[in-house]
Amino acid sequence: MNRHTTAHVISHTHWDREWYLPYEKHHMRLVSLMDTLLDTLERDQDYRSFYLDGQTIILEDYLQVRPDQQKRLEQYIREGRIIIGPWYILQDAFLTSGEANIRNMQIGHRDAARYGIPAKIGYFPDTFGLVGQIPQLMVQSGINNVFFGRGVKPTGFNNTVADGGYESSFSEMIWRGPDGSEVLGILFANWYSNGNEVPVEEQEARSFWDRKLSDAEKYAATNELLYMNGCDHQPIQRDLAEALRTAGKLHPEVQFIHSNFPDYLEALAQQLQGKELSSVQGELRSQRTDGWGTLVNTASARVYLKQMNQRGQALLEKVAEPLAAAAHLLGQRYPHHLFTYAWKTLMQNHPHDSICGCSVDEVHREMVTRFDKSRHVAETLVEESSRAIADAVDTSVFAGYGEEALPVIVFNTTGWVRSGTVSIDIDVERHYFRDGRPLDEIAGLVEAVDVSGRILVDSDGRRLACGVEDLGTQFGYDLPDDRFRQPYMCRRVRLTFEVEQIPALGMALYAWVREKHGKPQALPAAAAGSLLKNQRTLENEWLQIEVADDGSFTLLDKKTGQLYRDLGIYEDTGDIGNEYMYRQPDGEQALTTRGLAAEIQVLEATPYRAALQIKHRWEVPCSADEVLEREQRELVWYPHRKAQRSNELVTLDITTVISLSRSSAGVELDITMNNTAKDHRLRVLFPTDLEADVHQADSMFEIVDRDQTPAPEWENPSNTQHQQAFVDVSGANAGLTVANRGLQEYEILRDGRNTVAVTLLRSVGELGDWGWFPTPEAQCLGRQTANLKLIPHSGDGIASGSYADAYQYQVPWTVRQTDVHSGSVQPNYIPLQWEAPGLAFSSLKVNEKTGDLMIRWFNMTREQTLLKLVSERPVEQVYRSTILEERGQETERQSRDNGSTEVRQPVGPCEIVTLGLKLEN
Repeated sequence: MNRHTTAHVISHTHWDREWYLPYEKHHMRLVSLMDTLLDTLERDQDYRSFYLDGQTIILEDYLQVRPDQQKRLEQYIREGRIIIGPWYILQDAFLTSGEANIRNMQIGHRDAARYGIPAKIGYFPDTFGLVGQIPQLMVQSGINNVFFGRGVKPTGFNNTVADGGYESSFSEMIWRGPDGSEVLGILFANWYSNGNEVPVEEQEARSFWDRKLSDAEKYAATNELLYMNGCDHQPIQRDLAEALRTAGKLHPEVQFIHSNFPDYLEALAQQLQGKELSSVQGELRSQRTDGWGTLVNTASARVYLKQMNQRGQALLEKVAEPLAAAAHLLGQRYPHHLFTYAWKTLMQNHPHDSICGCSVDEVHREMVTRFDKSRHVAETLVEESSRAIADAVDTSVFAGYGEEALPVIVFNTTGWVRSGTVSIDIDVERHYFRDGRPLDEIAGLVEAVDVSGRILVDSDGRRLACGVEDLGTQFGYDLPDDRFRQPYMCRRVRLTFEVEQIPALGMALYAWVREKHGKPQALPAAAAGSLLKNQRTLENEWLQIEVADDGSFTLLDKKTGQLYRDLGIYEDTGDIGNEYMYRQPDGEQALTTRGLAAEIQVLEATPYRAALQIKHRWEVPCSADEVLEREQRELVWYPHRKAQRSNELVTLDITTVISLSRSSAGVELDITMNNTAKDHRLRVLFPTDLEADVHQADSMFEIVDRDQTPAPEWENPSNTQHQQAFVDVSGANAGLTVANRGLQEYEILRDGRNTVAVTLLRSVGELGDWGWFPTPEAQCLGRQTANLKLIPHSGDGIASGSYADAYQYQVPWTVRQTDVHSGSVQPNYIPLQWEAPGLAFSSLKVNEKTGDLMIRWFNMTREQTLLKLVSERPVEQVYRSTILEERGQETERQSRDNGSTEVRQPVGPCEIVTLGLKLEN
């Protein structure tokens, strides 16, 4: 033992807000813990500091119950004895979007700043693997370190640590992101509880420290040893000061200090000078392990949560924020406080035990409510912003069609030009209760409204093909800002039509009108036919889809000539694992729908879209056999279980709608399942038959390359992995992108065909981990849905636009009815235009402090590119920013003759770039 060894003992508690207990039961324990902490800090000056788990939401949760303790709390935070931040919550890295992670850092910093300076600690103690862009996110947050517990060294049952397969020489390493950003990575090699419950009594303390000192020295690169005095929901050790005095007495060669992360990092930096550390690159997903403890299958536990999260994230970051920013440019107040509330409510579902679906049932019931609440706020913001924009748009181009003209505005809030099929319910005629007519008379007037003889036209007067569904008499109401609610009855119809080439962050104007001057207007020749070629074939300019008797289909990419066969076959296997990990029963052969006769019928056949409906009635085992429950109760680790599937069968109904739009280079699949079986996994298979050793998947701010074949250490027969928007397999001249909405688990099968298998449903009955916690609702019985899009391309998903299409697939259209009026904004108004090879648009919002526009992209490629940005409005300043929206170096700009401003900005490989625009008044 070196006589200069220092043992840094850092007190903390890792606070899962909800997990094996519902939120409020953990909440009550948190209140008790915080009360004890404040009392301990007041009583014992030798109890130097406590790290509040890196998440400021703990302050909110505590003060919600104990507002009377705010002054004491503020005192100890300002004194540096309670260290807070940098996050709002400790989120899962793979199952939350890049923008959600940025909002998390922004809100955490802002909330912590109310008390003092946020801790610049990259804290990921129990995150289930780490995405490759975390070093860049940390550097842009002013953080030069990352503390983490998973991703490099394996952890097993009950968080035991295994030797071997260690990718770094030490627990300290250099972690480099794909853009070249570097941080000091510090692995909790002996977990974040290696200094927990330090003994006071000498004999017990001697045994404790003999073991703990040896364990830490095994991995440490220096004599600065880190001990984490705490664990999950760990109560405060009130006699720690005495315990450290005992340790110092037993080991006088070691300096034992009640430390904190800043002091530890400072001491470590001095010791690391001139010392070479191992480097790790990119994602940390425990790929150099046996594969049994990666927790990757949390990506498919309770899939419905991931789907709700994807919808909520997309609605906030890709719809509500851009629309609010556009409305702000027209004079509307940007509702920062409402966005913060919506984001906080959504992010309360982002801790790993929450979004990963690996908690008790009560937790996930409450999550559904939070998702709904956040969505309701976002929908309100979309409604208000789109109304403000619609009121400013000049729709008088339709005045010539008379008073019955019904204009509609379609907004494209994505970062690329967009085409597609949209639907909107419009009110043809309203009769308000305030007019004083009896309700039966109002109903009669509405029923008598004539909805025939109308056509859809664009702002240039061209007629479009349009589907019309009469929804009949409907009740509605207005909620004016200055009057009491205004109920009405109306005649409502649903319009479905195709929109083409709507500019990025732009809009297009249409109207449902009477035939002008009574003269019938012919449809364009391109819109007169049908995309349905026969009862089994869909075809447009780019694709041909043919459905077989068993419901599988072939997809011909007419641009490349590549034919994809046997697509859309379903696979079902048993699952005797838990919410964390999938485990197929030994020796079981997967069931598939290959050869199973399907009921196939035409669902839609129009000039702009055609769809086929495929129904399977499939007999599958009802559950696992009775052995599984016994093994669960006995805490048999899931890789060692011997349970099999039951011989009893139930019917699994699957309805698949395959649709093709005229303007689309991809085919969509909308799947509905009535799940009647337990203890199983359902996937859909897409063989690519492309030769490739690697594939690409969408991750946080990165298109990541992953090997088809796992590392030699990998033993788990399953090699499932995480995705966000898509996964792609590409060969020399062809590729297939499989896009999704909230289906975050996939596997590239080693079947000789490079088949993409996407998990639609995983049914399990227990939480797993350190005890037996039954979770019957994790069986996900009843109606389940899934949405996918297959986008073939020429072999380059970026250059072909396939990846942009996949990102757009996750973003809902915004369509709004308005009336005929004059306005200050022309229908072709585009506030911002940009172009740059390889860049993906990520965010458009307004800075709360400055009012500047903040626009973010990320480079999908590993090559430098040039961003060209044009603002319709004159710009006073343009500057580089960080993810914290801090003002950086000013960027050159050029004013154009028409009053617009052009900016050119180089963007490095895999760089996340944020520009701030200060507009002229």
